[in-house]
Amino acid sequence: MRVGILSYHFPPEPAFIPGSLAEELARRGHEVRVLTGFPDYPGGHVYPGWRQRWRHVTHSERLTVRRVPRYAGGDASPTARMAGYLSFAGSAALAGRRYLTGVDVLYVFQFPATSFAAAGLLRLLGRVPTVLHVQDLWTGEVATDPQRPGRITTTMRRVLRAADAVAVTAPSMRDLVLADGVAGDRVRTVPNWTDERIFQPVRAGRAAQALVRGDARCVVMHAGTIGERQGLETAVRAAAALHDRMDLVLVGSGAQERRVRGLAGELGAGNVRFLDRRSPGEMPELYAAADYQLVTLRDLPELNGTVPSKVQSALACAAPLVASAGGDTAALVERARAGLSCPPEDWAALADRFWLASTIPPPARAEMGRRGRETYLREMSLRAGVDRIESLLRDVASPGCPPGNTARTNPSTKIR
Repeated sequence: MRVGILSYHFPPEPAFIPGSLAEELARRGHEVRVLTGFPDYPGGHVYPGWRQRWRHVTHSERLTVRRVPRYAGGDASPTARMAGYLSFAGSAALAGRRYLTGVDVLYVFQFPATSFAAAGLLRLLGRVPTVLHVQDLWTGEVATDPQRPGRITTTMRRVLRAADAVAVTAPSMRDLVLADGVAGDRVRTVPNWTDERIFQPVRAGRAAQALVRGDARCVVMHAGTIGERQGLETAVRAAAALHDRMDLVLVGSGAQERRVRGLAGELGAGNVRFLDRRSPGEMPELYAAADYQLVTLRDLPELNGTVPSKVQSALACAAPLVASAGGDTAALVERARAGLSCPPEDWAALADRFWLASTIPPPARAEMGRRGRETYLREMSLRAGVDRIESLLRDVASPGCPPGNTARTNPSTKIR
């Protein structure tokens, strides 16, 4: 097939899903054309050595990447984010009409940031079959006023209804997509995968041990964004209640870091420690140095269908989990028997899980990790995920063929 890929972020940004999908589809013999922006995540500034310009195209065998300019002001305000979204939409529409002409199918890596660009391209390209891979339905607008969805939310819903097939990352997200008016026979669940070249079981070296462990006490680590949706104040309160039994180590940064640090100070939580953001390559050893990985999500309907990427990374590394979350994240941990879970935003319940985690002997923790890795390899691996996406692309590229039925795909016309 000739496959177009639209993604707001793309490597060298930490956008592993669209990057690995593009590489794997090209490796399988498809012609792949990627339309994306210049790398600026997470700081909001274009990476050193890069300069935004109108025509920037790179080629490798069967894979072409075109980058278009977008606003990158380094400002995390809602106004700046909207400027980035809209500027990318305009650039993508101008470039995409010619660049994506002749593709058999368009794959959209769908974040809120991609919504305006996807809406514009679907109008310009006409009836190019489209597969939308929905990563997140959280825009912040619905939480502010559920009765009055904002511009991003409205556009996302319109694009969902226009797509020929919709891939969602978790079962409960499917329910949310159906509630937005998408027909059930057009929605498939495709769990995300992780970078298996990096995230695999390893032994922690001395440097990682020194960073993570203060003494022999149980260590629970949260690695990733310290933001609004994580609600890490709950974890700090829970850890403070067990100051003599366990340590909570927060690795990363984010918009709520100052607030979370301030709460730890107010509570005198000396067992809560903060580490700066680390590169992905450093994380497996840090996982191995801790006893558990913590996943937290706020108690919001939009987040019930979200499985954060740190879940796949931890499972692939055979790290047991403690989940303070609802919906699919908690269900996955419990079904895989890969750790402990409790309801979201309930610090007393999380403190109980922390206490129980500290009593579980190391061999039983290792068994949790082993079961989690087996679940990842069976259900969430790169090969399994790309197989599902490739099947959807073939299905919608064949006129009149409903998603899930590959028997009608015509290899002589659709596969090079």
